[in-house]
Order: sequence, then structure tokens, then C-alpha cells
Amino acid sequence: MVVGFLWYSPILFAKAWVREMGYDVNDKARMDEMKKSAGRRISVLLLPVSCRLYLALFFHEMHVQSIEIALLVAFHVWLGFVATVQLTGVLFMKQSMKLFAINTGYQLVCYLVMGAIIASWK
Repeated sequence: MVVGFLWYSPILFAKAWVREMGYDVNDKARMDEMKKSAGRRISVLLLPVSCRLYLALFFHEMHVQSIEIALLVAFHVWLGFVATVQLTGVLFMKQSMKLFAINTGYQLVCYLVMGAIIASWK
């Protein structure tokens, strides 16, 4: 959640993400509507948690013992499963590569951070 808060904040990519999604930051009514509906989407936060749980199980089964190997495995899991699925969405939904980079970059950082955290528990 901390990574997502920073990633999609005005400090990093909020303006670019809003623009690439086709929203107008000057449309106060639309921005207020987005803010109000954000609370209903909080349950979606459980999905990344379950994904990281599977990453931890994957590390356990592979006997990952070092942070270097954990980062390498996390990167390959991200590349093989997350990036390819999101790229398919970009190609068929005609989203911009910039939006792809923002959203998929966030996932990469999450996988690497979680990989490092999981590996450091051992």
C-alpha cells in the first residue's frame, strides 16, 4: 500500500496517470466522484496481498535463500505473468505505452520489494 500511495501520488506519477487514463484534472465533479468511489475499491487491496502470498509460497518451494535470487525470481515472475498480461491489455484496448509503463512499473516495484522482504525473513 505504501508503494502504491507513493507511486500514484502527485510526487511521482499521479498527473501522468490521470492524463493517460483520459481524465481531466480540472473537471472537479469527475475528480470528486473518483475520490468518493475510491473507498469502495479498498477491498481490491486484498488481491495484491494474495499475489504476494503466492510469491512467498513460490520462494519456499524453490528454496530461495538470498535476496539476489529472490529479486531475480520476483523479476521473472513479474515479466512472465504480470507484464505479459498487462501488455496484452495495452495492445487490445489501445492504451498508451506510458500508461503501461506506469501501471506495470508499479507492479515491478511491488514484486521486487516483496521479494526482498520475503527473502530477508529467512
